[in-house]
Amino acid sequence: MYYGLFKHVIIGPPMKAYYQPWVEGAENVPETGGAILASNHLSFSDSIFLPLVLKRKVVFLGKSEYFTGKGVKGWATRAFMEGVGTIPVHRGGGRASEAALRTGLQVVQGGELLGIYPEGTRSPDGRIYRGKTGVARLAIEAGVPIIPVAMIGTDVAQPIGQKVPSRADIGVRIGKPIDPSGYSAQQDDRDALRELTDKVILAIGELSGQEYADRDAAQFKRELDKGGENPSGRAGDGAAS
Repeated sequence: MYYGLFKHVIIGPPMKAYYQPWVEGAENVPETGGAILASNHLSFSDSIFLPLVLKRKVVFLGKSEYFTGKGVKGWATRAFMEGVGTIPVHRGGGRASEAALRTGLQVVQGGELLGIYPEGTRSPDGRIYRGKTGVARLAIEAGVPIIPVAMIGTDVAQPIGQKVPSRADIGVRIGKPIDPSGYSAQQDDRDALRELTDKVILAIGELSGQEYADRDAAQFKRELDKGGENPSGRAGDGAAS
């Protein structure tokens, strides 16, 4: 309901004019049909800037609680989430990851673009972390390509704790689609899922230039929190895959 209004009237024009985000490889995004945009995750604003540089709508998944708030604050949160292309994932009666997979399948099988952050959360220190295999499972089951995406400079514009992005050079690099057809019927094979997920993360890292950390980002954040230190000041949750 609010997506077109936000992108073309309320948020899009002023943000494009102020930040002038650049994009490389937009031709790698198909003009029609379902596909997964698998991106690194540096800032909350990743989910705002990625759709801004593309003609097609990008759908993200979010907790259903974002859409059920009461009063003016609840309405504002719901309107913002809908405005940036987020749809609710209803997690009652099942695992959150399974609910996200089913909802994601509906999105891509419906011919839309689904934005996913394979790392599962924002990078705590600017490195790119080991991906969660949900992105591979979804691509194999749906039979849609995975398009690697690198967000550039969003962590400089909006580090954790900063509500409004600062002026910075922000860009998006989009790589060649990764075809999952070679893994057909292997959506329950752990080794196959890990292999395809690693290919995706490697492709994203080549686009972004980030150093690779072969560990789970969320676990590393918990360790940093327990130790009372964070080397870059970056932390927080992102859209999980």
